[in-house]
Amino acid sequence: MTEAGAPLRIAEQPEDEFLWLEDIHGDDAMDWVRERNARTDAALVNTAYSDLEASVLQVLDSADRIPMVSKRGGWYYNFWRDAQNPRGLWRRTTWESYLGPSPKWDVLLDIDALCASTGEDWFWAGASLLRPAPGEEYRHVMVALSPDGGDAVAYREFDLSSLSFVVGGFELPSAKTRLGWLDVDTLYVGTDTGAGSMTESSYPAATRVLRRGETLEQLAEKEPLFSVPLDHLSGGVSHSSTPGFERDVAYDVLDFFNSRSYLRVGEDWVHIEVPDDMNVSLHHEWLLLRPRTDWAVAGAVHAAGALLVIELAAFMAGSRELRTIFAPAAAQSLQSWSWTKDLLLLNLLSDVSSKILVLDPAAGWAATELDACPPLHSVDAYAVDSEDPEAGNDYWLVATGFLTPSTVYRGTLAVPAAGDKTDGLATGAGAVLVREAPSFFTAENYSVEQHFATSADGTRVPYFQVGPKDLVLDGSNPTLLSGYGGFEVSRTPAYSGTVGRTWLERGGVFVVANIRGGGEYGPTWHTAALQENRHRAYDDFAAVARDLSARKVTSPSKLGCAGGSNGGLLVGNMLTHYPELFGAVSCGVPLLDMRRYTKLSAGASWIAEYGDPDVPEQWEFIKTFSPYHLLRSGIEYPATFIWTATSDDRVGPVQARKMAARMESMGIDVWFHEALEGGHSGAGNNEQAARLHTASHEFLWRALNGKL
Repeated sequence: MTEAGAPLRIAEQPEDEFLWLEDIHGDDAMDWVRERNARTDAALVNTAYSDLEASVLQVLDSADRIPMVSKRGGWYYNFWRDAQNPRGLWRRTTWESYLGPSPKWDVLLDIDALCASTGEDWFWAGASLLRPAPGEEYRHVMVALSPDGGDAVAYREFDLSSLSFVVGGFELPSAKTRLGWLDVDTLYVGTDTGAGSMTESSYPAATRVLRRGETLEQLAEKEPLFSVPLDHLSGGVSHSSTPGFERDVAYDVLDFFNSRSYLRVGEDWVHIEVPDDMNVSLHHEWLLLRPRTDWAVAGAVHAAGALLVIELAAFMAGSRELRTIFAPAAAQSLQSWSWTKDLLLLNLLSDVSSKILVLDPAAGWAATELDACPPLHSVDAYAVDSEDPEAGNDYWLVATGFLTPSTVYRGTLAVPAAGDKTDGLATGAGAVLVREAPSFFTAENYSVEQHFATSADGTRVPYFQVGPKDLVLDGSNPTLLSGYGGFEVSRTPAYSGTVGRTWLERGGVFVVANIRGGGEYGPTWHTAALQENRHRAYDDFAAVARDLSARKVTSPSKLGCAGGSNGGLLVGNMLTHYPELFGAVSCGVPLLDMRRYTKLSAGASWIAEYGDPDVPEQWEFIKTFSPYHLLRSGIEYPATFIWTATSDDRVGPVQARKMAARMESMGIDVWFHEALEGGHSGAGNNEQAARLHTASHEFLWRALNGKL
């Protein structure tokens, strides 16, 4: 142990034979990439492929897609891409217009026109609007633009009254910046100002106050308003301008699952004293807490995944009289919550199907169920605008399913009496259908089923199966198994016109596995597969694969798997640990070299999930799920397609490159494609998204049908 008590870290890891591919933009590395891209294109692209890709692009560019909106003041904002606007339009409309069949949009910023006028490539990355004083309109905006689709963005101030960038206004160069408005002349900014300003995970470590007219150089010279150690994930400060509840809150994110929140009192930051693994949320006078592990305090034990509430002032004064307003039942988990003016909406999962509760603080947090959730569907309810008194208790309801195109409703919640059950969509609590997405394949021909596999340790693992109603259980059906299993991310039912066209309509079966590591059953479902227990996620996925074959939905030669990012690590482990279970693997923007992942892009931020390979005892278990180190000669591996993006500054492209290169050197057949822009998604526009989706599914389809 070191003097500070930290684990002893081993020296820099030795080089491997493909370390040169870590030079992301190096000439040799990019020559290697272009050669393999050309090889993949030559093998992949033909007339039938081009037609399939065009049908996917037709879905992505469809004018009938739902333009999802965010309300700010009297306007409804949307960002939109289509064939005529591949980089996209930031636009807004009124509620009356949005209700009509063809809303009239005011274009605020045309990204394609911006690129043409500046001669620079830009990708939309969002906007931060300053809340105006009561009675005034929204005007001041910080627009985020990425030069390559990655996480690093440039910020420029935009004026909604003149619809133009502000000459001499706030402007920050491209970096992994975090910022927020304090007032019209002041920003809280965490950005790259040189040595010591960014954490080892590549995110801001220090937040400073930027006044109008000041330069980045002047910002760098200031003392931080708040800062965190460089080995923490990130830090920052946010300001709430809600009348009567104005406050500054700082956050110190230790790692992906542990953080500390601080309330500014005068010139001091006062810690909100809860365990580091607590989810902390402030709203008006309330402090909401969601433990990730069981929490014993004041003589009570609060279960992981529960939701607790107390008045913030009382908590800061020392009270620990916490009230449990949600306690998860068996097979149930809290996914998110949202405040309307008077009520709290809870979005739950029960065996991975949605359930929505409405809680009334004024009635002792009485809970009623919003009857709007059909089985095997995903339904989310959230406030239209919790900060606008005129929005009252209006809420959005967004519903989707594997065979059900997304629908958007807007309703008004009445304050319910205790024990009542609202009629949801029946009477709608005032709900009206606002938008309904079109169907892009004949859903009536298919059915959705939920099944459960038994993992190696006896755990029941749910999965969804989408396939033809007349599916013949003879083991011959080409089947695509998808999963993620990390970071408490839940995989829920969702409509995909592209999956319908590239897989279902061709006669395939589509499967989504809800393995441990995800959040489908709350935080304990996630923590069950952390670090040294990572194998449980892979055992779960393999169990689903075996169950599909045992039920004769498919057979190993007809079963493919696909995953991206952490899901790429998942299928990389299927490739190396369970090659006998699959006929093909599609591995996207993946983690694969777990020996060096903490030194690549934002990899250090995921140590809490996977462990630290620089700590010898942790490398002992990490190496058991590092696909780059698990490849072996003499093994018959399934056909593999690895794809990534040069501009991905989150996972980065180099792990994918090195895996493909090592497989090639071992004589293992592998296809490789690297998009040259688009960030972690590998898709900065719809055309790129269509290319990657189609390439993955076409590769799998050919492999499972003996046509490679």
